[in-house]
Amino acid sequence: MAEGAELAADQHVRYIVTVEKKKDSFESLVMEHIRLNGAYWGLTTLDLLNKLHAVDAAEVVDWIMSCYHPESGGFGGNVGHDPHVLYTLSAVQVLCLFDRLDVLDVDKVADYVARLQNEDGSFSGDIWGEVDTRFSYIALCTLSLLHRLHKIDMQKAVDFVVSCKNLDGGFGAMPGGESHAGQIFCCVGALAIAGSLHHIDRDLLGWWLCERQCKDGGLNGRPEKLADVCYSWWVLSSLIMIDRVHWIDKEKLTKFILNCQDKENGGISDRPDNAVDIYHTYFGVAGLSLMEYPGVKPMDPAYALPLDVVNRVFLRK
Repeated sequence: MAEGAELAADQHVRYIVTVEKKKDSFESLVMEHIRLNGAYWGLTTLDLLNKLHAVDAAEVVDWIMSCYHPESGGFGGNVGHDPHVLYTLSAVQVLCLFDRLDVLDVDKVADYVARLQNEDGSFSGDIWGEVDTRFSYIALCTLSLLHRLHKIDMQKAVDFVVSCKNLDGGFGAMPGGESHAGQIFCCVGALAIAGSLHHIDRDLLGWWLCERQCKDGGLNGRPEKLADVCYSWWVLSSLIMIDRVHWIDKEKLTKFILNCQDKENGGISDRPDNAVDIYHTYFGVAGLSLMEYPGVKPMDPAYALPLDVVNRVFLRK
């Protein structure tokens, strides 16, 4: 590993805790509509760094429940915002972190997600009907964490994801859509949760994914794009699920992520010397977790939660 490059964990913890408190900062304003996602990114990072106790759990859980829509069973991205499957998953994941799924009407939330499944097996994100393989993953992940996968037509869900597979081994947002590392994670994750990874050509997809490593060691999301820290998660987690992660140069990738840190003030940016944000801080630390970086808790590649949290959810049905 690069001389002198190591994870500035304490600074990152301080950065995450202060971002949450600065309600009028630029970052807070641009994240206003996705605050629940931001809470998931920040809190999961704290947990990976063994610092979840830096926040008041009861306060967080109260705020999460203030984003809940009891009439639909879904969660909005912030208080008073419309429910969407994206924020519903983030809410469930954060409640898993704090071991507080008991505050949910689990069947109500599961029914909200299950109602979004369409005739062809795909999922809409909300009542307005946008379809995307991201929502397939989100629906399966949410229902699995709630032990409610039986509420959907699993075969159709799997068939839809498989219909989005391309000749290069990758997956797109819908049938015929371009292969993209983010969508590949969603499709591989959905198939992993569904126990259907046999639909993937592991060597072909593994080759496409490891080709995402750039000269600077970072990973990109599509051919000819610049490397970006967030793909450390999307690409690595997919490679781990298909058992091809040894095709990546982990040392170079680790160096790339560590070079994107703001060592003084905390936070990680998309690439070196850019402004840091909570999203890339999370994906940088998550990427390091997948590479077994010392001092960072191991992460489950399919559920995007610390391994001990996932084990707690599934071993205590």
